[in-house]
Amino acid sequence: MLVIKLDGTQEPFDPEKLLHSLQNAGAEPSVAEGILKQIQGEMKDGVTTSHIYRRARELLRKHTDHPVAARYSLRRAVLDMGPSGYPFEKLLGEVFRKRGYQVEVGKMLKGKCVDHEVDVIARNDTELILGEAKFHNNQSFKTDVKVALYIHARMLDLEANDFDGLCPVGGKTHSYLITNTKFTDAAIAYGTCVGLTMIGWGYPHKGNVEDLIEEAGLHPLSCLTTVSRKEKEIFYQQGIVLCRAVADNPNLLESAGITGKKVDEVIAEANRLCGVA
Repeated sequence: MLVIKLDGTQEPFDPEKLLHSLQNAGAEPSVAEGILKQIQGEMKDGVTTSHIYRRARELLRKHTDHPVAARYSLRRAVLDMGPSGYPFEKLLGEVFRKRGYQVEVGKMLKGKCVDHEVDVIARNDTELILGEAKFHNNQSFKTDVKVALYIHARMLDLEANDFDGLCPVGGKTHSYLITNTKFTDAAIAYGTCVGLTMIGWGYPHKGNVEDLIEEAGLHPLSCLTTVSRKEKEIFYQQGIVLCRAVADNPNLLESAGITGKKVDEVIAEANRLCGVA
């Protein structure tokens, strides 16, 4: 059975891949196997991967609680953080903060030749990380080699000015290129060659964007199925991007116009998704 990917190419349907993604989201093995069996029974040659994803999400919502469906929808939830890339930058900043770094987002640094805006700066006593966040609303869009070339050139210019005094004495500095979609093969080849740390969706196999979010337990606010797109936009305008922020401070809901019974629904989903007791 052939399926059509987002870029228009075809590949054989991989049932193990779907089963693994359902179980990773938290579905019980019997539920995941049941959903896989139902989808396989409905499939026709040439079905799109987007259709399979939507159908799997529908069935998860039917057979599990909201957080399982929300975790399965993590990639779509990150895509929905747009159109501005700022919420994605803030999300990445929170991931590094959770790892114990001091974090600044959207800071200008002086290079030897020109000034540079760095999306995410994370530092501690031994290292400095300069991160460029490339956000795309379309998951078929790939970050190409031109971006990798620019990030490496920026690193060299900042290095020539001692990283504007941010690098700890005797410490190491790393350049990161992080995207919520994928990289072209040429971008990966160049990044590997020059030592640029590249993190995307599904790349590398371990330590990719979804791994960073899951391990930190910092699911984006867009994962919440009980909050409308309009309400999420209000939160983003206030700089609120994490599900945990709502779970920790329910009073924030009123600022987005969420009142009445819906408050309890949102808090309950946020607590379950974010693992708040």
